[in-house]
Amino acid sequence: MDLKVTTLEGKAAGKVSLSDTVFGLEPRQDILQRMVRWQLARKQQGTHKTKGRSEISRTGAKMFRQKGTGRARHSSARAPQFRGGGKAHGPVVRSHEHGLPKKVRSLALRHALSAKLRDESLIVVDELAAKEPKTKALSGSLEKLGVSNALFIGGAELDNNFKLAAQNIPNVDVLPVQGINVYDILRRGKLVLSKAAVEALEERFK
Repeated sequence: MDLKVTTLEGKAAGKVSLSDTVFGLEPRQDILQRMVRWQLARKQQGTHKTKGRSEISRTGAKMFRQKGTGRARHSSARAPQFRGGGKAHGPVVRSHEHGLPKKVRSLALRHALSAKLRDESLIVVDELAAKEPKTKALSGSLEKLGVSNALFIGGAELDNNFKLAAQNIPNVDVLPVQGINVYDILRRGKLVLSKAAVEALEERFK
């Protein structure tokens, strides 16, 4: 499948042939959902914590005598039913990660790339480079390109001027090709790949 290549200013710069095994799949929502869920679970810190009754700093003495008060038989003020007591079955520090086969993760990335191409939200540029690290200049270029919400994927090494210029533009992310992932692809409206990124992705999925 051939796709037009443009410059950052929106000018034509030839064509590139895209592999059907990477960009020509029929997107499956279930695989994309599994991948996004896996990514978000790995991002969770899991540091939420409440104190149980064994961790509360209160006296261990019996609250009142066993019989004769007409009240229930309580022993410890650390019990969950009392104000200041421990939390029953509260959250503990844990990892939220769960397994997902490597083949499914690889397939999900190809489905995400194919989904962007199918939605006509994939743009290929000749290179992601800027003459100087000026946000205003890059913003003007992106307006000509018709991009306001996008993920930019460069080659193995990002152009430092482009990276610095893009940092302050809202709804724009820049990643090297080895950092490409399903969640970031789907959360942005457009996917902008450099020619070097296309070559690296097709080499990766050979």
